[in-house]
Amino acid sequence: MILCPEVIVTQRHIVIGLTGQTGAGKSTVCSFAEKLGAAVVNADCVAREVMQPGSPCLEELAKVFGKDILQEDGSLKRKLLAKRAFSDKEKTELLNSISHPFITARAKAYIEKLKKEGIRIIIYDAPQLFESGGDSLCDKVATVTAPEEVRIQRIMKRDNISRGEAELRNSAQHDEKFFIEHSDYIIDGAREPEKVQESVRQMLAGL
Repeated sequence: MILCPEVIVTQRHIVIGLTGQTGAGKSTVCSFAEKLGAAVVNADCVAREVMQPGSPCLEELAKVFGKDILQEDGSLKRKLLAKRAFSDKEKTELLNSISHPFITARAKAYIEKLKKEGIRIIIYDAPQLFESGGDSLCDKVATVTAPEEVRIQRIMKRDNISRGEAELRNSAQHDEKFFIEHSDYIIDGAREPEKVQESVRQMLAGL
């Protein structure tokens, strides 16, 4: 079959949603991807932006989780919010229902800006990619995995929190099987750095 020129579409930009359980090694994967020429939009960084003092998102969170989650200068007490929001599933879902629309809208704007700048491969690093609906911004999805104990130890060290707090955050996520079943690529984040880098290289080369 011969296609007319006007119906032949060339995809110039590819957005990969990078997700997985906290502590699996997504930051390491992003670092390697950037070295290989990809641009990264980090959902956690975007979340900090939309939760600046006086922001609509932060005001909504204070109404729901208590005004004492704010410092005197209006900034967020992140550990206090996390403690309350991750105390049970319903509160976690409430946090997500408030924050996710703000985060996804800002992330979408960043992705569109990168496309206009001619960036071909964009990584959207979002731990809660599916919960937020951020997968709708992506052409492919990649999940980073690691054994539970490895993740727990990384979370404790990274966030300077107790094991109990780390386990609480871990339990508030989808299990590994869910991520794997909804992904196009799987990267083992517990392997040696050079092997993780090779996995990232192979994934990007395949695009």
